[in-house]
Amino acid sequence: MATNLYSRLLVATALVATLPAYGETSLSAGVWGTYQYLPDDEANKNSGGEFTGEALILYLDGAGEAEDNWLYSAEFRAGPGSFTDPENNSTGDEYTLHKAWVGWQVGDTGLLTVGKSQVPFGWKTVNFWPGDLLLAGYGDQMDVGLKWSGTASAINYDLAYYHADDWGSTSTDTVDDNGHWGSASTYRKVQTLVGNLQWAPLANHRLGLSVQSGKLQDLSGDPDRPTSGEHQAAVAYYEGEVGDFYSKASYIAQSRDLPTGYVASSGVAAEVKNQRLAVEVGYNLGPWAFYLDATAAEPDTRDSGAGTVTAFAPGARYNYGPGWIYIEYLTQDGYVDRNGQVGEGDFEALYVSLDFYL
Repeated sequence: MATNLYSRLLVATALVATLPAYGETSLSAGVWGTYQYLPDDEANKNSGGEFTGEALILYLDGAGEAEDNWLYSAEFRAGPGSFTDPENNSTGDEYTLHKAWVGWQVGDTGLLTVGKSQVPFGWKTVNFWPGDLLLAGYGDQMDVGLKWSGTASAINYDLAYYHADDWGSTSTDTVDDNGHWGSASTYRKVQTLVGNLQWAPLANHRLGLSVQSGKLQDLSGDPDRPTSGEHQAAVAYYEGEVGDFYSKASYIAQSRDLPTGYVASSGVAAEVKNQRLAVEVGYNLGPWAFYLDATAAEPDTRDSGAGTVTAFAPGARYNYGPGWIYIEYLTQDGYVDRNGQVGEGDFEALYVSLDFYL
């Protein structure tokens, strides 16, 4: 199936490339893959590591005629490295639309976006994997809905309503926040309101506050799929640059009241709460960038057996022209599961990733 899919993608790319251009249109493609070495996995050690996470990505970006004020953007991923999950996504396979939105420019500072777009919540890491760490569900979120973005003086703001976190009626896979918002047999995130404010008190320094609140729809067996759960989260964050140095920091508070039916059938905690801290520091040196992603999570869930857990991912990135090479080492003593619950568990891995774009 994968071979046929890639063949169809290449044919589609060739066909679209021959279409006449209206306004401004850009069609491009990318490929990425990763070498991973897991020092605690005997099979992986015996093989000397493995090459994995291969993916083909298609990008389509453009705009209508100048007087129309329309914009659009889409990203299609296929392959094991697309970060999608066949058991919980809308396609049932290893391909998905990471994003697909249409935007309408209003004046010089307003943009209305419709479709699957970036959730305006905090900041994003240099490299999603492994940099996401314990952000787990609040990193690179892409949900389906409406978003208004604007600027007023030194303030950028976003107001959004996301009807669901992915396409389809039971999908809980949102690609880069994959595995942290229930599953197709437990619950999914729906009807979420999001607000974001970012203020630049000084050049190259920004302070921000993001909040989100919505419902959780029960997928555990009731055919009516009631929205009997809720979720809330807030993040206060900072981003700044001084010369070739840059830094980011955030504090996240999260709570979830899990759906009633799911709690009754599974025995999980009815209310899941935790706090998280995230820091990223880096230095740019010509084609090189050196950085460290670090996160910590403290559970506030009643009767939780976990303590405060941490995760670190030092890395380097090299721009060799058509793409980037990433060298990163991940080590952590905890994790965040699909319910947003913090747990303890040791893991470490070396990743060397390469990508290129046409």
